[in-house]
Amino acid sequence: MAFNVAQTQATTEKLNTGVTTMSAKLDLIGPAVEKAMNHWYIPDAIAKPVIWAANKLIELGSWILDKVVECLKGVAAPVMFFLDAQDWQGSSIRGKASGVAGNVAGEALKAPLSWTGEGATAYTGAVKGQPTAATQIETTSDKLATALTVCAVAGAAFYLALLAVLIKAIVVMVAAAAAAATGVGAPVGFAAAVGEALSDAGIITGLVVTLVGVLTAQATQMAVIKGEANDSSAFPGGKWPSATV
Repeated sequence: MAFNVAQTQATTEKLNTGVTTMSAKLDLIGPAVEKAMNHWYIPDAIAKPVIWAANKLIELGSWILDKVVECLKGVAAPVMFFLDAQDWQGSSIRGKASGVAGNVAGEALKAPLSWTGEGATAYTGAVKGQPTAATQIETTSDKLATALTVCAVAGAAFYLALLAVLIKAIVVMVAAAAAAATGVGAPVGFAAAVGEALSDAGIITGLVVTLVGVLTAQATQMAVIKGEANDSSAFPGGKWPSATV
């Protein structure tokens, strides 16, 4: 799955709209059930189970809504990860490191072509470590960009799947309210709705677990990259190699 900024932003907008719609639909269920069951010809044997199922559905729907709202706190992250990945892979970081690596490589040095002697030899030796350091930055940039892109794609897929669950949950709430309004169809309608809501809750939990797994793997990769940044062979003493002797 390729990352698409516009699609991810559109998903965010739909999620925010969906949260508002879901909340409104949940508010309709209680009054609809109360109105439908509050008749002399509705026996307690029917009314009580329907009211219980309605309350259970509202509880599950509220849980789903709360989880979606909680997940939306990080909704900006995928786009930020993607843009950061572009920076690391672009001309401002990797491009400059690549330029340094090429310009200070032994075969690219201009001075030794017309300069000989101890000074020239010392100069050539002094800059030997710089191509290695620049190449290490290139490698680190690639790894960071890859890790950030993986996080961005995983995040975008997560929110897209979350949107699908939210839309399904809204449909369930609308159907439940409609079933309550009929009175006769309420028992069957609410039984099905509770089952669907339980399924949606399970799907959300599974989505979160999957996303956490992906992000944990990338966090491990970040730890490896940090270790490489502290590699003394490329950065003696944790610093850029000195060009003086």
